[in-house]
Amino acid sequence: MGKKNKDTDKKIALIAGALDLPLFTLAALRKAGWDVFVVGLKNFYDPKIKPDIVMRLGGAWPAVREARRRGIKKLTFVGALGHPNLSDVRPDLWSIGLLLSILKHQRGYDSMAVALNNALEKRGFEIVAAQDVAPDLTFQKAGVQTKTKPSVKDKKDIERAIEVSHTIGAADIGASVVVDKQVIAVEAAEGTAKMLERVVEMRKKRKGVSGVFAKMTKPGQDLRIDIPAIGVDTINAVAAAKLRGIIVNAKTCFVVNKEAVIKRANEKKIFIVAIDE
Repeated sequence: MGKKNKDTDKKIALIAGALDLPLFTLAALRKAGWDVFVVGLKNFYDPKIKPDIVMRLGGAWPAVREARRRGIKKLTFVGALGHPNLSDVRPDLWSIGLLLSILKHQRGYDSMAVALNNALEKRGFEIVAAQDVAPDLTFQKAGVQTKTKPSVKDKKDIERAIEVSHTIGAADIGASVVVDKQVIAVEAAEGTAKMLERVVEMRKKRKGVSGVFAKMTKPGQDLRIDIPAIGVDTINAVAAAKLRGIIVNAKTCFVVNKEAVIKRANEKKIFIVAIDE
């Protein structure tokens, strides 16, 4: 009996969206000993992930049926979603029931994630955060992760950035902020990458390097689906914006290709600080 429970506990379905994060998540899950059933979201997943099954957004039933056949109860969602084709959204009967349950209980973006999780759990699945079952995906220990260390002035910007991040996060405005003595950018509906593009444009004639970029989790944020992340592209954007460093949460912010991120940050003399808050 013990062996059966152990085997079941180590089975998980990875619902893979776009970009590189699902690939690194798959590797980290397997390294952590998980038996991974890969579900590729049609028109989004990277073919390099080689999914066990492909699922369109509105057609979940074949993947659900196969997951149940394999004895899988744990699901994790990773990867970006763009604009789906209308034909992919056309729901099957199982997905219609799920959608109705979500719409009944959601009251905004964050509560939509909660409603999705609750609806799936009522159907026999447990939604887990990938960073909880594959710790290699995040900075596990708080502190400076790079060769470059923050100065006294940087620490003041860091404190301000954390304070503002908590404020905008509590108001469900965004998860990212740029501070250089004062707040110079806050993430809105455009997303982190577009926000950093604005900062790059704003500071392209600037000669000095100062200020910090913070990407923090929002208070009460459901980290099983809505997962903050940084990658090499983030480092390059922060360098182009002539900022000194990056602030993230330890254990909850994905670091896509952690080794490459730290290497690039060291090359660009950018510090990365992980905090427990």
